[in-house]
Amino acid sequence: MNFQQLRSVRETSRRGFNLTEVANVLFTSQPGVSRQIRELEEELGVDIFERNGKRLTGLTEPGKSILPIIERLLVEAENLQRAGDEFSDQTRGTLSIATTHTQARYVLPQVVQQFRGSYPDVRIALQQSSPEHIAEWVLSGKADIGIATEGLSQFKDLVSFACYEWNHMIVVPEDHPLLNQHVLTLEELARYPLITYDQGFTGRSHIDAAFSQAGLRPDIVLTAMDSDVIQQYVSLGLGVGIIASMAAESGRSFGLRTLYGKHLFTPNVTRLAVRRGTYLRTYILDFIRAFAPSLSVDAIREAVMAPEENGE
Repeated sequence: MNFQQLRSVRETSRRGFNLTEVANVLFTSQPGVSRQIRELEEELGVDIFERNGKRLTGLTEPGKSILPIIERLLVEAENLQRAGDEFSDQTRGTLSIATTHTQARYVLPQVVQQFRGSYPDVRIALQQSSPEHIAEWVLSGKADIGIATEGLSQFKDLVSFACYEWNHMIVVPEDHPLLNQHVLTLEELARYPLITYDQGFTGRSHIDAAFSQAGLRPDIVLTAMDSDVIQQYVSLGLGVGIIASMAAESGRSFGLRTLYGKHLFTPNVTRLAVRRGTYLRTYILDFIRAFAPSLSVDAIREAVMAPEENGE
């Protein structure tokens, strides 16, 4: 039994049983992947995958039990390497962060600046995508940390921590009629075309839920992942913008005015996630604490290493 066999099984499951994709990810050939899988199955004495001819179609019942064990073995192998790196050189390495545009643009710069002051020899790789992809990157080990508002708490193999709460705000051009409203209501807001985030981004589910609970069907004419893009189109007069509070300050550069929406929408919670069972190097722990000072190192380690039912 060797790690290449274990990686072949894990990636086959992750890649929808497409051996061509598995071979590309593992930098080998498709026959090589098939051989690694078959050799492991022969050693274990069971079939891990169901087959239709030469094509793999799914996991067998034994395979469903074996795959989580393989995942744990590979995580521990990575932890062993991380531990070695930690004690051989505690101040060097790469910190990979997967996050949304809003977090990368408006929240992380100050944290990254502070972190770089403490760890000038640690490279930082920022990857921006949707919450779903962020979770996948952390689960696969492509990213050390995931930061987003929506979705991260839904994955059982991630441990996520609540970091801070924020609200949505409304942005309009200087002469917009909504500026004359003493108390802004959802009914008034729904009278205008709206511009806000894509589904699954930056608290969009709370926006949809608020209108739905009020029995309203807003006319959302444009969506985007990027707060600046939303504000750009609001400045062109295409609609009223609903954006994250941390992005509202930049509205001034677009000539926009801000209206508070705290009373209209449920508050949002930004979460930071790491893969369950992962050994976290000191500089990763320090970055987490810089982003969420209320968390202690002991609490982070305990949650990450706890069994699933006891995790955050």
